[in-house]
Amino acid sequence: MLIHFVKNNLEENINLLRQLTNAELTTKNLKLSQATIGEHIRHSIELMNCLLANYETEIINYDIRQREIKIETDVDYAIAILENQVTTIEKPNKSLSLVHNCYSESELLPTNYFRELLYNLEHNIHHQALIKVALFSLPHIQVSDSFGVAPSTLAYRKECAQ
Repeated sequence: MLIHFVKNNLEENINLLRQLTNAELTTKNLKLSQATIGEHIRHSIELMNCLLANYETEIINYDIRQREIKIETDVDYAIAILENQVTTIEKPNKSLSLVHNCYSESELLPTNYFRELLYNLEHNIHHQALIKVALFSLPHIQVSDSFGVAPSTLAYRKECAQ
């Protein structure tokens, strides 16, 4: 079930990107502290790539990742990477170690693949919510009602509507 939700979330980003021009992807937005939609997309893509690239080594370090500017400037390139992620995330759960060095010496924390997929999903939803703010200046762009909304919020809204 988790993989299904992650794939849907990645597909939401693909759908968004298919509607954007490279110029719209790279336009700085005052409401995003001068960040661009592309920068938010790149960041989310790179964290997922970090997890997928290190699945076999079983050591995940989100701080050490490629920061590839082409992802934030080229719609087609970003779409290709997301499409690849959709086809490669379906892996068995297994134990992993997460390198953590927040305000301390580096240490390894136990985790697992599904927990890190969930982290990536929640992290991407957070960035989608920020992107949604930028989309107010692009009224021709259409995203799903679930874009940038946590699954628990969607469930709550559904419950309230009944």
